[in-house]
Amino acid sequence: MKLSILKECLFGESRLNNRAVFLLLTGITFFIRFPFFFRDYIDRDESTFILLGQSWVDGHLPYTQLWDLKPPLTFAFFASIIYVFGKSFIAIRLFGALLIASTAFFTYKIASRITSFQVALWSGIFCVVLLSLFGSLQGVMSEHLCMAFFVPSLYLILSNKGPFWLLLAGLSMGIAIMVKLNMAYPVLFLGIYLVLELFSKQKTVTFWGVLAFGLGTILIVILTILPYYLNNQFEVWWKSVVLAPLEYSEARRFSFFKLAPTFIVIGAFLFYCWKRDVISFKDRTSILLFVAICGVLASFFKGGRINGHYLIQIHPMLVIFLSMFLHQLYYRFKVKIPRFFLLLLFLIPTESYLEYFNIIKNKFERGTFYNGEGFSVPKYITEQKLKTDNILFLGYHIGYWNLGVLPPTLAATHPSNICRDELYPFFDNPRKNSLEELRYIMEVIKPKTVVVRKGRLIFDRDEKEENEYIDAYLAMHYRVSATVEKAEILQRKEYN
Repeated sequence: MKLSILKECLFGESRLNNRAVFLLLTGITFFIRFPFFFRDYIDRDESTFILLGQSWVDGHLPYTQLWDLKPPLTFAFFASIIYVFGKSFIAIRLFGALLIASTAFFTYKIASRITSFQVALWSGIFCVVLLSLFGSLQGVMSEHLCMAFFVPSLYLILSNKGPFWLLLAGLSMGIAIMVKLNMAYPVLFLGIYLVLELFSKQKTVTFWGVLAFGLGTILIVILTILPYYLNNQFEVWWKSVVLAPLEYSEARRFSFFKLAPTFIVIGAFLFYCWKRDVISFKDRTSILLFVAICGVLASFFKGGRINGHYLIQIHPMLVIFLSMFLHQLYYRFKVKIPRFFLLLLFLIPTESYLEYFNIIKNKFERGTFYNGEGFSVPKYITEQKLKTDNILFLGYHIGYWNLGVLPPTLAATHPSNICRDELYPFFDNPRKNSLEELRYIMEVIKPKTVVVRKGRLIFDRDEKEENEYIDAYLAMHYRVSATVEKAEILQRKEYN
C-alpha cells in the first residue's frame, strides 16, 4: 500500500474494505512482532504455558504431570500448535500474532458501529500497539488468547442476528473464561445486561437468544471438565481451575493504594467521555463496551491485583473510546496535522527496531537468528555433555523444553510457584511450604546442574527466607561451571 493512499485512509475520507483492513492490521502486527519470533522467552508465563502444552501433547492432562495457575484452554492453544508443528517458537508466535490481528480487526468492526471509518481504523491500530509493545507483551500471553475470543464474541452480541449467533457468542465467551478465569466477571455483566434487555420495551434480544448465550458459555466449561471426569480426576480440575485461583487472589492481593491509580485514571477518563458525549448511554454499542470495561475492572478489584499485562483485557474496549475522544479533540481545536506526522508514527515500535538489530547481530555473531539464554544455555549443556537428570532452572526455564526434560517437581514448573505455598494443597504437594519444597529439591533430589540468572535474586525480593536459603546452599554445594550470556550454570561439587 502506497504511503499516500495510507495517509488518505488514516486522515482523509478514503475507505478500505474489510479484507484490506484485516490485511493492514495483520501487516502492522507482524511488522511489530516478527523480530520477537526468535527470542527464547519474553515472559516467564509464556514459557510455563509451553511446558504444559508439551506435557499435554505427551499424554498428560494439565495439572497432572506439571502444574500452573491457569485454566486448561490456555495450555490447549500451545498443545495444539506443538502437536502440529513440533517444538517451534516461530509457529507459537505466528499464531499468537494472528490472534492479535484478529482482536484488532474486531475492535475496528465494533468501533465502526459508532464512529467513522478513520476513527475505527485508528482503534484497530492502537489495539495492535497496546497488545504488542511496552513491556513483555511481545510473547503470547493468556490475556492475548482470551481477548481473541472475547472481542469477536462482543461483536456477535452487538450484531444481534439471532439465537444461533448468540450461541456462537456464548461459546466464544466460554473459551475466554477457560483461558482466563477472571473473564467470568465481564461475561456475567454482559449476561445480566442481556437479561435486562429482554425485559425492556425495545426487546433487543429474545428469550431464546439469551438462553443460547448462557448455554454456549456453560457448555465450554463442561467440555473442559469432561476429560478429567472420564479419567476419574474431576477433583484435579476443581482444585486447580476453581479453588486455587480463589486462594491465590486472597493471598496475593495488592494494597488499596496500589490498585487505586488504575481505577481512578480509567474512571475519570470514562466519566469525561460521558460528559463529552463520546459515550452515549442511548447507544447499545457504547453501553455494551462500557459494561464490558466495568466487568473487567470488577475482576481486577475482586482479584486484588493489576499487573501490566492484565490491562490487555481492557485495551480493546478502551481504545475505541480513546480514539473517539482524540478525534473529538482534533476537530474541537482544529489541529492541523503536519505531513511528517505519519513518519513519526513509525517511531512508536522502537522496541521492534532494537529487536531487529538484535537478531541480525546474533546471526552474524552466532550464526542463528534465535537468541537468548533459553537457547544458548541448553546448547552449552548439550555440547559439554553436562548431566540433565533433575536439572533445575531457577531462571530461563524454557530450557526444560529445549532440552526435552521436566522440572524436578510440580511446584518448580514455574520458578515463582515454589514460593506460592498457599497453592500447594491444590496439587497435593506433600511439602507444606516453600522452604520445605526447596530443601526437598536441593537436599533430596540434589540436581547435578542448576541454572540461575547472573547477578539477580533467585526469587522476588519479598521472599527473604527463600533467597537466603538458596543463596547459602548454592554457595556451599555448587560451583560456577560456566557463564553463558546472562546465565550462570552451576555444577554440584563432587564430594556431595
